[in-house]
Amino acid sequence: MGLRLRREFHRGGTQIGIARARDLRARKRLSEDTIRRMASYFARHSVDKQAADFGNRRNPSAGYIAWLLWGGDEGRDWAERKKAEIERMGQTG
Repeated sequence: MGLRLRREFHRGGTQIGIARARDLRARKRLSEDTIRRMASYFARHSVDKQAADFGNRRNPSAGYIAWLLWGGDEGRDWAERKKAEIERMGQTG
């Protein structure tokens, strides 16, 4: 949805965000570094959810489109779980 909204409204996200959306859409295997960057993105940009038109699909904020490019709420939850797994494995492995 993020790619579609970006195409339609010509705003939201960076080239990195677009690449991430394409990787997610293609279900590519993501590196540990990419997973950490995803978790970091969501932590930094959670404040974007307070902006006007966040979640508005008829006139979406640039932040909403960018959030979706990185996987949306589901992507955030997944990245946080995977990052925690990676950190646990690093402590025990």
